[in-house]
Amino acid sequence: MENQNTQHVKITTADPSALGLFGLAMVTLVASSQKLGLTEGLSFVIPWAFFLGGIAQLFACVQDAKHNNTFGTTAFGAFGLFWFGVGTSWLIQLGFFGENLAANVDPKQLGVAFIGYLIFSIYMTIGAMETHKVLFFIFVFIDFLFIGLSLSSLGIMHEATHMLAAVSELIIALLSFYGSAAAVLNNHFGQVVLPVGKPFGIFKK
Repeated sequence: MENQNTQHVKITTADPSALGLFGLAMVTLVASSQKLGLTEGLSFVIPWAFFLGGIAQLFACVQDAKHNNTFGTTAFGAFGLFWFGVGTSWLIQLGFFGENLAANVDPKQLGVAFIGYLIFSIYMTIGAMETHKVLFFIFVFIDFLFIGLSLSSLGIMHEATHMLAAVSELIIALLSFYGSAAAVLNNHFGQVVLPVGKPFGIFKK
């Protein structure tokens, strides 16, 4: 009987959260500037939605899957696809796919989609309690963002809920920049340069 030697090959991949959070930070920064009235129009928001909000987060999603990280894979994947959906919706609204599609736009359908993402972000917020506090608060403000987007798209207290979405989105951008910087610098220097806070420890002991 022959001896069979089994070799195990371990492939190490870098933590993709820094790039994913940077993508989120960039698209929410640019998008919030439009919501806050600091900039105008959607045309120059769209590239950042597709490339940073979409592709960067989907890349982070695939890499997190290699780490067997269900939470990171789901979060980056779902939000990456979200920005592709929103970006495409803006293209329809702006007439890129023709006048017929633009004429049949109903903002309330986006409002329903935002409600779906609100449900998603709420249970992901619970999951984020066991990551670190910066990521947890990013999800808290994502919750507020979707509350504002849902209500404003449905025409409920439009000005107030639109402003809630705008401010929440800006805070998401700032927190995501910090989270991305912490992921890069803490790993690069092998010590805590930017603290992110320990998990709450409620569900995992």
